[in-house]
Amino acid sequence: MHTINALITPKKNLRILSKHEVTQICDIGSKTYELFRRCAFAVLSCGNHSDDYLSSIEQFRQFDIRVKQEDRGITLDIKGAPAHAFVDGEIIRGVREHLFSVLRDILYTEDSVMSSQRFDLSQSEGITNAAFHILRNANILKPDNEPSLVVCWGGHSIPLNEYDYSKKIGYELGLRGLDVGTGCGPGAMKGPMKGATIGHAKQHIKTGRYIGISEPGIIATEAPNPIVNELVVLPDIEKRLESFIRLAHGIIIFPGGPGTLEEILYLLGILLHPDNIDMPFPVILTGPANSTEYFEQVNAFIGLTLGKKAQQRYEIIIDDPVKVAKKMKLGLTDVINHRRLTNDAFFYNWGIKIAHSFQQPFAPTHHNMASLEIAKTMPIHELAANLRRAFSGIVAGNVKEDGVTAVKKHGPFQIKGDPDIMQAMDKLLTCMSEQGRMKISGQYVPCYEIV
Repeated sequence: MHTINALITPKKNLRILSKHEVTQICDIGSKTYELFRRCAFAVLSCGNHSDDYLSSIEQFRQFDIRVKQEDRGITLDIKGAPAHAFVDGEIIRGVREHLFSVLRDILYTEDSVMSSQRFDLSQSEGITNAAFHILRNANILKPDNEPSLVVCWGGHSIPLNEYDYSKKIGYELGLRGLDVGTGCGPGAMKGPMKGATIGHAKQHIKTGRYIGISEPGIIATEAPNPIVNELVVLPDIEKRLESFIRLAHGIIIFPGGPGTLEEILYLLGILLHPDNIDMPFPVILTGPANSTEYFEQVNAFIGLTLGKKAQQRYEIIIDDPVKVAKKMKLGLTDVINHRRLTNDAFFYNWGIKIAHSFQQPFAPTHHNMASLEIAKTMPIHELAANLRRAFSGIVAGNVKEDGVTAVKKHGPFQIKGDPDIMQAMDKLLTCMSEQGRMKISGQYVPCYEIV
């Protein structure tokens, strides 16, 4: 791979740092520096259509980035950057902004959240406040905007017809003045944003928002796509998921792999909490005509595990982008009315109850995966929480550094539980694998075994 050495100065985000912050990010042996280096390499790798962590190790070893403090601000000294992040020797502006967004979020999260005593991260309230402060520091929260943010979830590894369909959905949302938030990667995360840009352009909307929400473990294999104009990196998957829920005014879900199932189970587990039963929150599952079987399988799995009440919290619409956009726009009216009635903020959903079991960081080790309790006798929201953890572990084993390394060393994760649920889970995952939803690069080798 062709590489470039460059000096990069900020144009928008984080133009100055304190001496303490520069020392912190320049300490080569520190966790903060290594985290920034990994996330920076991911951002600069945008456009590299690979989700194989192991294949990028050698490229990453040659990459180096240092922060230089100068009289008028800071400069990033980069060596071994992927050449496709540059045009005629100049870094692409969007990539530059993503690079400094990453630096901003890593420094703020480490100093003001994780290492400080401002937030009690063992309690739900402290976790929710921490997510709020990270989002506010990133200027994601817009108090003057009426609810218009539609979060779109779906797979990074999808066929072309599903990608084109997600663009059509984004286009219809854009025509109706709605903004789009995604996990910021390729596939069903990029498609809605790309479509929305055209819809916004036709309506002469110049303030369209394309918000990308990531976390260090996933950004390495799902680099921010070039349409993202607001990027924020949360410290872990749980705070990332909570940020989606707190920011979103409605959610559209496209076909995807285990990561999409993780998101669905997280969302439904929260919506099934007794405190959230009457809260309007439009959720639509949609895809082109040939994704009908996929959604039938997902719907059946949800019915088996979480029951009819869970199925009633979403609507499945096949091959009709206009209907999806109209339904979502109508659903946002209910959200607006409810927020006004309950005096809740438009820009951050304080009112939704997220149980502590959905907020606790889950380390997908072999022991933790094998110890997950998955039984029909569990309270529904607790079962949803553990199923979410199981799918999160599979995602880690597929694409995240720690998970991939652990599976390579110790073999597949073992997942056990209720026989009916395990059989349905195995069937669903097998279908995802056969449909190519597990991995973009190379042949997929399962990182799990259903016991």
